[in-house]
Amino acid sequence: MTSYLICSTPVHGHVTPLLAVSRHLVQQGHRVRFLTGARYRDAVRATGAEYLPLPAEADYDDTDMDAAFPGRVGKSGVPGIRWDLSNIFLKPAPAQIGAVDEAVAAEPTDVILLESMFIGSMGLLARPRAERPAIVNLGIIPLGLGSVDTAPFGLGILPKPGRAGRIRNAMLRVITERFIFGGLQKEASAMMLATTGRPLGVFFMSGASQADAIVQFTVAGFEYPRRDLPETVHFVGPVSRTTPSAAPLPEWWGELDGSRPVVHVSQGTVANKDYEELIAPTMRALAGDDVLVLVSTGGRPVESLPHPLPANVRAAEYLPYDALLPLTDVFVSNGGYGGVHYALEHGVPLVVAGTTEDKLEVTARVEWAGVGVNLRSHKPVPDAVAAAVRTVLADPGYAERSRAIGAQIAASSGLVGLESVVESLLETSPARTAR
Repeated sequence: MTSYLICSTPVHGHVTPLLAVSRHLVQQGHRVRFLTGARYRDAVRATGAEYLPLPAEADYDDTDMDAAFPGRVGKSGVPGIRWDLSNIFLKPAPAQIGAVDEAVAAEPTDVILLESMFIGSMGLLARPRAERPAIVNLGIIPLGLGSVDTAPFGLGILPKPGRAGRIRNAMLRVITERFIFGGLQKEASAMMLATTGRPLGVFFMSGASQADAIVQFTVAGFEYPRRDLPETVHFVGPVSRTTPSAAPLPEWWGELDGSRPVVHVSQGTVANKDYEELIAPTMRALAGDDVLVLVSTGGRPVESLPHPLPANVRAAEYLPYDALLPLTDVFVSNGGYGGVHYALEHGVPLVVAGTTEDKLEVTARVEWAGVGVNLRSHKPVPDAVAAAVRTVLADPGYAERSRAIGAQIAASSGLVGLESVVESLLETSPARTAR
């Protein structure tokens, strides 16, 4: 049995994939403790893990971030990103480090699993390996490691081959680290010295590069190639796979008889408060096309959709992906990492529209991999959606490339691969050897 400590910022999109990790590890007989916000206490306990609360200084209610952080209201663009990074992720880091230290002192811990935005990891990784448990970064968002072959993470800029691309990337890196986020780097450096007494040796957004291992929840075909990719990076496929659903099918399910293409549109279960971002434009865009548009509201009442619905639209609060995706010709998505991987798992091509959080990088990878059309907008107009869907339906190459990545996902190791990485780390672990 291995003793795990899982750490996550109290944000739904960060906690949810780690709940799947927790459930798997508990089922395999491991000891699992999970450190995160109070809102997720019951969800953590439902996996069989022990819940550990983050200190108040590091906890907040992510259901209304503007209420939790009034200072961010009205800020957008680069200033908004800087404010969020400073206040939502950097400032909680000292309290995160203290909470982890307390948990490790309470009982023997073999390995700490944490996600990239748990920035307290910088302080933990600054310590010599003999003074801490093994630390594994879990890649629940696109791989953000700096490289000579990629632009800085967060810009949504596709790789450019050759020497010109490497020069461009180097220039963008200087601009990003010294000017755009130079103030945040100074803030992070001061925090590190005050909290740990050690200097910050890397750019604060590259803390994952210092982890003993990085387990990225995708396949190599959906990530930019890097000639300088560290050996510590392991691609194991998406954390969650489509599972059989016992939920009753909607009464209109029989219409999915192959007589016309099926287009599924969803804004996920979190970013679905404003249908005008993607669902409504898609319904309007395809109202006159000979396709069947299937809308999932992500748990909101169907009656909350703009009415009347076009004649070719069918809707439900949730749709069983194990039954739906094999029948879907195009998935219109706002670029959530998990939802995109569900589509790829089934070889479904995509139309994506998302520019917030990590979605700018997810949608860029959809474009780069050739598995869909990137609308490069958070709120696309109907004409753009219509053109993109028609393009994907007309060109079989998008589906072929999606199926190729789906085959990689089917062959990937998943959470078993995470266990294998951990066991390899622990074979020479000072903490385990000393017991």
